[in-house]
Formats: sequence, structure tokens, C-alpha cells
Amino acid sequence: MHKPSKSNLYISSIGTGVVALCCFTPLLVVVLGIVGLSAFTPYLDYVLFPVLILCLIIFWYSYKNYKKKCKACEIN
Repeated sequence: MHKPSKSNLYISSIGTGVVALCCFTPLLVVVLGIVGLSAFTPYLDYVLFPVLILCLIIFWYSYKNYKKKCKACEIN
């Protein structure tokens, strides 16, 4: 049995990092202001925090799945 791919783990960690960066810094507010969509800034918390939680869940699932496949690989 071959070693499992880490691609899902990397993708989910990158997504979690991007969403966390947008949640905890004014980066997204500045970008929305430059683009002309600053009217949406009061609603960012309603979207970004659930997306952050979803990304953390996906990252946790990917990590658990990767570890499970690694253990199966070590046994065989």
C-alpha cells in the first residue's frame, strides 16, 4: 500500500489560513473598499466566521483521514 497524499490536508489548511486572515485583519475591508463594495463590510462577520468554522472542520476531517490512512499503510 502506498503512502497517502497530503494534498487534501494542504488545501484545507490553506483555505483555513486565508479565511482566518480575512476574519482577524482588516485586509478584506480594505480590499472591499478599493473595489467599491464597502457596503458589504457590516455583513462580513455573518459570512466569514461560519466559513472559518467550516474550514476548520474540513481541516480536522482531512487530518484524521490522513492519519488513518498512514496507520493502515504502516500496518501492511
